[in-house]
Amino acid sequence: MPVRLTNRPVCHHCDDFPVVSITTGVRRPDGSRVTLRVVCPVCRGTGHAHHAPAALTRAGR
Repeated sequence: MPVRLTNRPVCHHCDDFPVVSITTGVRRPDGSRVTLRVVCPVCRGTGHAHHAPAALTRAGR
């Protein structure tokens, strides 16, 4: 039976692409490219938006 997860909102900073690899243009001796792994700083690589804690939520005017 499949596991059902709750419907979680997608991070609006990375649009559900939380981890990307960027090539530097440099090649290793075996011919492969050197890449940098970059993680979305907002969602920390999960791809889902996190809700602010109640203490940080703005209330009133």
